[in-house]
Amino acid sequence: MGKKILIMAILFMSFACIARAYDDHDFQVWNTDFGEIKLNKKTKLIYEQEFRWGNNASQFFYQHYDLGLFYDVTKWLNVGVGYRHILDLVNNHFKPDYDPYLTATLSGEIKGFKLEDRSRMEYNDFDYKTDFWRYRNKFTVKLPWKFTKFEIQPVFSEEGLMVFGRPSTQFNQNRFTAGLAFNIIKNMKGEVYYMLQSFKSSGKWVDANVLGTKIKMSF
Repeated sequence: MGKKILIMAILFMSFACIARAYDDHDFQVWNTDFGEIKLNKKTKLIYEQEFRWGNNASQFFYQHYDLGLFYDVTKWLNVGVGYRHILDLVNNHFKPDYDPYLTATLSGEIKGFKLEDRSRMEYNDFDYKTDFWRYRNKFTVKLPWKFTKFEIQPVFSEEGLMVFGRPSTQFNQNRFTAGLAFNIIKNMKGEVYYMLQSFKSSGKWVDANVLGTKIKMSF
């Protein structure tokens, strides 16, 4: 009897931990807002907040708030340091992830194509599970063509994520994005995009189809 109760408890705990592991090809909606303040010619302070809905966009499951300081070392190299406070839905409660990070971004232009390669190392600190380090690399291409008075411009990116010590080092997520960036009003830009997010869940790869929006204000 004791063994049965123990097995049932383990199964219940396992189910609770994956309760937010949505179905393969889940449809999600993400919204990101940025505020950028120029402190001087080379230094910027950037605030970001993001909200996500999953389970066919019916459940609010994720939010983060991010504050970072970024500095242009050269015309083609930018470095930054920041902190992201994440609240993720676990067992019907939002649990925190305390996430300091460092970034280095290489950028350039070839025949009007704007290229950007961002490397980011972050430490994910949890109260409810094992902490881990994560490396993220995002490569972005902005095409040279602009359309209409809003200067609509195609943008493509791909980001790979690798975790360290969870309990082993592994590549566990990839994000491919295709979108349209545009001007809204002076000092305000927007973007609408589609993202195919592939990630490892319970030992297998699953996908999510994400419709995303971004708004950026510059001061």
